[in-house]
Amino acid sequence: MKVFVYPGQGAQFVCMGKSMYDENSRARELFEEANEILGFRITDIMFSGTDDELKQTKVTQPAIFLHSVILSKIWGKLFTPGMMAGHSLGEFSALTASNALSFEDGLTLVSKRAYAMQKACELQPSTMAAIIGLPDETVEKVCTEITDEIVVCANYNCPGQIAISGTETGIDRACEMLTAAGAKRALKLKVGGAFHSPLMEPARTELAEAINAAIFNKPVCPIYQNYTALPSTDAAEIKENLIAQLTAPVKWTQTIRNMVADGADHFVELGPGKVLQGLILKVDNSVTAESYQDKITTD
Repeated sequence: MKVFVYPGQGAQFVCMGKSMYDENSRARELFEEANEILGFRITDIMFSGTDDELKQTKVTQPAIFLHSVILSKIWGKLFTPGMMAGHSLGEFSALTASNALSFEDGLTLVSKRAYAMQKACELQPSTMAAIIGLPDETVEKVCTEITDEIVVCANYNCPGQIAISGTETGIDRACEMLTAAGAKRALKLKVGGAFHSPLMEPARTELAEAINAAIFNKPVCPIYQNYTALPSTDAAEIKENLIAQLTAPVKWTQTIRNMVADGADHFVELGPGKVLQGLILKVDNSVTAESYQDKITTD
């Protein structure tokens, strides 16, 4: 069964989406619609801005969302998902590409999510770190041993690769302890805050209101959600899981395993970069995985 997956924050690059805009009329229409919805020309930054401009919170998340969703829209008859999933931000892309959300509502929610997360990051110094080469249980144990700071597992990306999230002091201490426990690498990430941790509670509260007010439809196929790693087609359940996602870990390893158990054997990553393709093959190398960040159809 063919399934489609969508990347999260960090996959952006300058010139992303430009060839779609230049060569496909439907893509061009959607990009221009996005400029109007957002109230600024995000395409100018995506196509010809600097890395620093693209890293702005109000730009990064909508840019990745737009690249992923518009690419899905122009695939036409080739877009035949049996299941779908997205990593963190990518879950919004999956929901929009599956018609659970309209293009306008999906983009509006992503924009609100970006601003809400940025405000939460500014309330307390916080960060994340990538931990390579340790079992999940070891990383979880070290996080629970740090009781005077917030440190949690944030992204279960693949076996032996977890991102942790928390206060700056807590992450520094956890990196020291995990290195001592045998981690091959404990590398602090260049991110603005502690995503998928309790420190995102202000953002979760703010986004919950917007998500609950939005119209969600039944998606064209099951959506495997980060919060549960399980499939859902129920609009109310999807909303609940989407809200919980901001302060809970992304269960990507578990998601891929569950999709494979349910019949997935061909994964297609749509959007910037090839990160998910690599992670999927590390979770299960018996499947096939490919990535596309440009159009493969014509007008």
